[in-house]
Amino acid sequence: MHGAMIYAPGDVRFESLDDPKILQPTDAIIRTAVTCVCGSDLWPYRGAEPVGAPHPMGHEYVGFVEEVGSAVTSVTPGQFVVGSFATSDNTCVNCQNGFQSGCLHREFMSTCQADYVRIPNAQGTLVATDEVPGEELWPGLLAVSDVMGTGWWAADAAEVKPGSTAVVVGDGAVGLCGVIAAREMGAERIIAMTRHESRQKLAREFGATDIVTERGDEGVERIKEMTGGIGADSVMECVGTSEAMRQALQSARPGGDVGFVGVPHEVAVDGEELFFSPVGLRGGPAPVRRYLPDLIDRVLSRRIDPGKVFDLTLPLEQVAEGYKAMDERRAVKTLLTP
Repeated sequence: MHGAMIYAPGDVRFESLDDPKILQPTDAIIRTAVTCVCGSDLWPYRGAEPVGAPHPMGHEYVGFVEEVGSAVTSVTPGQFVVGSFATSDNTCVNCQNGFQSGCLHREFMSTCQADYVRIPNAQGTLVATDEVPGEELWPGLLAVSDVMGTGWWAADAAEVKPGSTAVVVGDGAVGLCGVIAAREMGAERIIAMTRHESRQKLAREFGATDIVTERGDEGVERIKEMTGGIGADSVMECVGTSEAMRQALQSARPGGDVGFVGVPHEVAVDGEELFFSPVGLRGGPAPVRRYLPDLIDRVLSRRIDPGKVFDLTLPLEQVAEGYKAMDERRAVKTLLTP
C-alpha cells in the first residue's frame, strides 16, 4: 500500500509502505474511504514538535472493514465504519464514565493517511453505519472522527446551554465545528473570533451570529463590550497557544466555563489569575467515541454538514501539497482520497 511519512519539518512524502496486519485479537483492518490532514499535524510539520525518526502520519479516518481479529464482533468485513483518533475498549471505567479518550487501553491513531489502516481496540472504537452512505456524506463523517467530535467536546466542556452566549477562539476546522456544536446545543449568540474572510463566511453559515477580528487584549475587550462588560457564558479554546488560552480565560464571565481542546504548545496558566477569575476550565483530548452515534446520525440525516470544512480535495499521492496548503492558510482542511 501507500501512505504519508514525515521525515523532517516541511518534509512529508508519499511512499510505498507495508500492508497493516492483525496484531491483536481486538484489531481490525480498514480500507480507507477518505482521510485528511489535521491542523494538529502542522505542529511537527512546522517544527513545533520534534519529528524524530521518519514515521507515518494521520489520525482521522472512515472506511470499509477488510478484516477483524477473533475478539471483534461489533463490526464485520464489508461494513462502512467511523472511528476516533483515540481508540478505546468502551468497557473500562473511564469509558463507562464517558471519557473514552482516557481509556485504560487507549492508543492514539497515527497511521491514517494511507490506503489501509490497522485499528486497535476495534470492538469499542468503530461504529458501523446501517448501510454504505453516499460518497457526498463521507467528508462529514470523516469530520466526525475528529474535528466535529472535538468541536462538540469544546462546546460540551464549556457548558454551552440553550439561550447562552458562546465564544469560539480559533477559526480552524475544530473552531468552525465548535460553532456548529454551539448552535446545535442552543446557544442564542455565537461569537466567532476570526480575521479571515473565507472562514468568517463559513462560520456564519455554520451559525455564528457575530464575528470579532481583534485578538489578545483587544479581542477580550471587544467581547466584554459585546456582553455588557461581563464576558461570555461559554468560551471554546480551539488553538492551543498561550495567547489563545489567555484570551479564552479572560473572555469568560465570572462563573462561566472554558472548554480547551487545542493541543497546547508552551501554554502556561497563571494560578493566581485562574483563582480570581473564577472560571470553570475543562478540556483535553475529545471523548469522540461518546458522541459518535449521535453525530453520525446528525450527518446522515443532513442536520449538520461539518464536511464543509474541507475546502481542498487532493489525491492521497499529493499529501505533501495538502500539508503545504494548510500551512500557508490557503486551505482550512485538506481531504485526501486514496
